[in-house]
Amino acid sequence: MNALFWLIDQVIGFYITLVIVQVVLSWLVAFNVINTRNRFVYLVGNFLYRITEPALKPIRRVLPNLGGMDLSPVVLILGLYFLRVLLLRDIMPILI
Repeated sequence: MNALFWLIDQVIGFYITLVIVQVVLSWLVAFNVINTRNRFVYLVGNFLYRITEPALKPIRRVLPNLGGMDLSPVVLILGLYFLRVLLLRDIMPILI
């Protein structure tokens, strides 16, 4: 059972990393540091968008519009950290 919780913890941590990379990549594209005409950059950006958008879209619908600031990745990362702590400190000791 510990292995299952370890795997879930690692997947959540990896998803948090993907969200952070997607945010940084979107900033780099927005400030024209990198160009999406480059095939590799486009593929990476498209992959990250497809992976993170299903989790970010419901949060964006709930959050108010703050102009150019998108706080949905922050809310998602906080929620994922909360889920991690809930699983490892509250649920895992009960089941084991």
